[in-house]
Amino acid sequence: MSDTKSLPVMLKSLRLPSVQHHYQRVGRQAQSEEWSYERYLKELIELEMGERADRRIARLLKRSELPEGKTLATLEQKLLPMKVCRQLPGLCEGGFLDRTENILAFGLPGRGKSHVAAAITRELILTRGCPAYFTSTRRLVERLLVAKQRLELEKELKKLDRFEVVVLDDLGYVQQSREEMEVLFTFLSQRYERRSLIITSNLVFSEWDRIFKDPMTTAAAIDRLVHHSVILELDNGSYRTLAAKNRRTGNRSAPNTGDHDED
Repeated sequence: MSDTKSLPVMLKSLRLPSVQHHYQRVGRQAQSEEWSYERYLKELIELEMGERADRRIARLLKRSELPEGKTLATLEQKLLPMKVCRQLPGLCEGGFLDRTENILAFGLPGRGKSHVAAAITRELILTRGCPAYFTSTRRLVERLLVAKQRLELEKELKKLDRFEVVVLDDLGYVQQSREEMEVLFTFLSQRYERRSLIITSNLVFSEWDRIFKDPMTTAAAIDRLVHHSVILELDNGSYRTLAAKNRRTGNRSAPNTGDHDED
């Protein structure tokens, strides 16, 4: 297979789809502009690398299960506390990941916690290629509990460990049995000082005994999370209340709450 007709087959075999797709077009440009072989090759490699990076980002976004519409662009930052607005750029850059820190976002329902968490996570994927996973705490607990019942908890924890950051949304809504609490605590402990978490909760620390039941377990969970953490306090007004008010008054600049609760 030495003739040029075999080239697409070889490129496919080498898994170079962008080179396979563009080499003829780039070749015509190279010929007309009298490029050197090095420049032609460099152009093809840059195309392959760029499109490969785009495909990887697309895969990461799909795997992350981030809610649609909750992006940095749709986040009504003017409604957030000024301190949170100042913290956002640095958090989106991802330095907290390098320090294996956590982000803990507190606030009453409707304050934008989920949107802030999702927006930060999306930026981490887009700018750093960070493997991330967004899930409600209830859903994660159910997933871990099923794994434990199948004697596969360690295997499930290893799967989750592939994500550089895991977002646990709505921690305060989880009212677990002791067995459910135990798998959640195991997950938190397993990531301690190794991987980052982003947690949203409508419960302040003093109320976390409603989640973990046992005072000692509650204290241990808080200690692990707070030891290396950035705390976001969303004590602003409710997005949903403002959105409802704007709908009644016909204000088209109402905050974008998307299809999900704006917690």
